Amino acid sequence: MNLLPRPVSYVDGGRLCEYRGWETVLVDGPPGGYRLISSDDGVLIEAHDAAGEMNALQTLRQLLGPQAFRVAGKRPAVIPACEIVDHPRFPWRGVMLDVARHFLPKREVLRWVELLSAHKLNVLHLHLTDDQGWRFESRRYPKLTEIGSWREDSRFGDRRSAGMKGRPHGGFYTQDDLREIVEYALARHVVVIPEIDIPGHSQAAIAAYPELGVHGGGVWTDWGINERVLNTDKSTVDFYRNVFDELMDVFPGEIIGLGGDEAPGHDGELVRTIAKHVVRNGRRPYGWDEILESGPLPVGTIVASWRGVEGGVTALREGHDVVMCPEQHVYLDYRQSDSPDEPIPVGTVTTLEDVYAWDPVPAGLTGAEPGRLLGAQANIWTEHLDSARRVDYAAFPRLAAFAEVMWSPAEKDPGFVQRLAEHHLPRLDALGVEYRPLSGPHPWQRLPGVPGFPR
Repeated sequence: MNLLPRPVSYVDGGRLCEYRGWETVLVDGPPGGYRLISSDDGVLIEAHDAAGEMNALQTLRQLLGPQAFRVAGKRPAVIPACEIVDHPRFPWRGVMLDVARHFLPKREVLRWVELLSAHKLNVLHLHLTDDQGWRFESRRYPKLTEIGSWREDSRFGDRRSAGMKGRPHGGFYTQDDLREIVEYALARHVVVIPEIDIPGHSQAAIAAYPELGVHGGGVWTDWGINERVLNTDKSTVDFYRNVFDELMDVFPGEIIGLGGDEAPGHDGELVRTIAKHVVRNGRRPYGWDEILESGPLPVGTIVASWRGVEGGVTALREGHDVVMCPEQHVYLDYRQSDSPDEPIPVGTVTTLEDVYAWDPVPAGLTGAEPGRLLGAQANIWTEHLDSARRVDYAAFPRLAAFAEVMWSPAEKDPGFVQRLAEHHLPRLDALGVEYRPLSGPHPWQRLPGVPGFPR
């Protein structure tokens, strides 16, 4: 339940009660689930686990009104008398945030953790490395950040027709920064999954250590698929084993991302080797659906299906767990309408209504597949999102629609957009989110004259 209570059971008592705090009791039930009872006696939360209590508290914030989403000011005093019984549809309700193409300072990542928690989303996938920048501090290989964390320039708009910005861009997270992000997120029951992309999207690493690559070159200033990939020399394999050892030391969670996408001409050997290394360290490798073409994958590998849902269906039938993130439905950097006012329009039109209409469960699945459909994630790539304001515009309010899809039963509510406008946009206003208005962008959110590449 994300925008308004649409739980398994909801009874409105028809009156308001004074809010004086809550009491929580742990009970049996589905993971992340809870029962919230509001009466003249106060608020009682019965939760399956600590995550369920957090979800209940986010519902309580919603019931208290938009003012409850401000950090200061007059606090709400009343709450509807009600009983809510609720639990999530999927265990993996995630967002991939690309901080490699355009770096977001630590404070913005922490803000995103708060936004995910407020929407009952529980996975933050950080895309930490790419051709355009390396954002993870490696103490063993310091040139990765000394050289690889910044680029001399950036394409402004689509590579086929746009010019350059004419200024450098860079930044990285120290290991202490990332440990802080992980701890901050865990306190809010959000799991942070790191990704270091191999063997493609690796030009920033090659710029720092040219011996890693098939070809040399500096940190890339353009967008798109780069044909310069990592080589498969033993020294390169050893290098990345060491880097992933550092990554696993900083990120204690079970799942470690290794990319595997868009690597022209690569045979998959490096991906398989690093995946096995991750498993030997007691973790689970997580990669884009191209890793299915890398040969046999170790048991426990998770596949993110982005090129449609077909890769995910194949992975499920091969016994892998799957996260659905098809570009046609949940790439939130794609344009939100076909209006010329959309800033740097790329990809297919993906409206708020389109996101809400999507079902993460592909047609044709029987439920007897050996793999598990864990859930889905929305992906926010930042080639054309060069600031926190631009990320807000691309993500919201579509991310609110995605959150409700991931939490609620499969049946759709025809009143969703009205509920969003009346009840949830005021919460985003209180949180300071610079979302796209339902009627289209504000004048200052447009970027006239900057070309995109709409499909």
